[in-house]
Amino acid sequence: MSFNDEMFEKSLSVAIGSMKRSVIRELLKLVEKPEIISFAGGLPAPTTFPVEELQEIVSNSLGKYGKTMLQYGSTEGDSRLRRLLLERFAKQTNIKGLDDKNIIIVSASQQALDMVGKLFIDRGDIVLVENPSYLGGLSAFNSYGAKMVGVDLEDDGINIEQFEQKIKEIYSSGKKVKFFYTIPDFHNPAGVCYSLEKRKKILEIANKYQFIILEDAPYKELRYENEDLPYLYQLDSSGIVVTLFTFSKIYCPGLRLGWVIGHPKIIDKLVVIKQAVDLCTAPFNQIITAEYMERGFLDSRIEKNKQLYSKRKNIMLDAFEKYFPKGKGIKWTKPEGGLFLWVTLPEKINTEDLFFEAIKNNVAYVIGSAFYGDQPKFNSFRMNFSYPNEEDIIEGVKRLGKVLDNALS
Repeated sequence: MSFNDEMFEKSLSVAIGSMKRSVIRELLKLVEKPEIISFAGGLPAPTTFPVEELQEIVSNSLGKYGKTMLQYGSTEGDSRLRRLLLERFAKQTNIKGLDDKNIIIVSASQQALDMVGKLFIDRGDIVLVENPSYLGGLSAFNSYGAKMVGVDLEDDGINIEQFEQKIKEIYSSGKKVKFFYTIPDFHNPAGVCYSLEKRKKILEIANKYQFIILEDAPYKELRYENEDLPYLYQLDSSGIVVTLFTFSKIYCPGLRLGWVIGHPKIIDKLVVIKQAVDLCTAPFNQIITAEYMERGFLDSRIEKNKQLYSKRKNIMLDAFEKYFPKGKGIKWTKPEGGLFLWVTLPEKINTEDLFFEAIKNNVAYVIGSAFYGDQPKFNSFRMNFSYPNEEDIIEGVKRLGKVLDNALS
């Protein structure tokens, strides 16, 4: 019996018509050959995974909590894990008064992005995003029919004048902003970190125009230089900030664990949404992670990660200086933390076309145009320094330097 294509197409939802394959995931299929040195993924180094500690913790936890670990759990999340996360956050931020009504455990922050989209977005609603922005966030919001309005990033955060001007234009047209999605610390893909002044100004503007701020904080604890800056959540006195966290970059991405902290009314709505999505995040993963945290392993793991990634970041920056063409208009960010660098070429160079030349030379990056909510630019690309080893970073940048030199000659 042949498949009825016409029936199938007529049966599809409006939402699926808005959804597109991830550009990054599709391009990564081209870089699977072992001879290619890839800077394209956003992967943590496998050597950072605490395999030995978790072997013992899993065995011990199954003996103590086996029946609980293998059963359904609460939608809100494991009570011990939530308590540990709130205590740790309070210690980091000096925020008092948070309780279990302020937090929900999710299946990593990608699920949280989807849930927030479902909570706030009706088709045609306006969402402010950074240009460039995280592709996973753009994909999640796009699936609910959001109209993304991008604001250009500068070295210390978004262009504030452009931010407020675009908001004024939106409101003067009779529409409103549902929320502003931002990654203020060691931005993906750009690597920049917002200044304290811009954090405060964004909150001031959001309060003035009455919209939510969605703060994505996957890399905040991976700071290698200078003093830490406060979460937007710390600076917020009116409950408009919702902050997303994940264990993926500081612990283990394979466990698919994250959490959201926000006003109790927002968390309560997210609980309702999650009940319809997957009932609960895997209790098995939550309990072994709570045990890992309770034994004091998480903070020491993060410190080791920071030492490794800081070294690799500096090796990549040194390699740029050595192997990228001089005096030809190439610029790159110099992040104080995170996992990424952002390289910008002269406007005449299209990095989508250049990507295939890079592949021929057995090196890969992620094209910059994939990261734009609107008005994409085509002369940039993202580089990851956490996954490749030191030798591959040097050799890969060397290969890429030759590709850039040929393109710019």
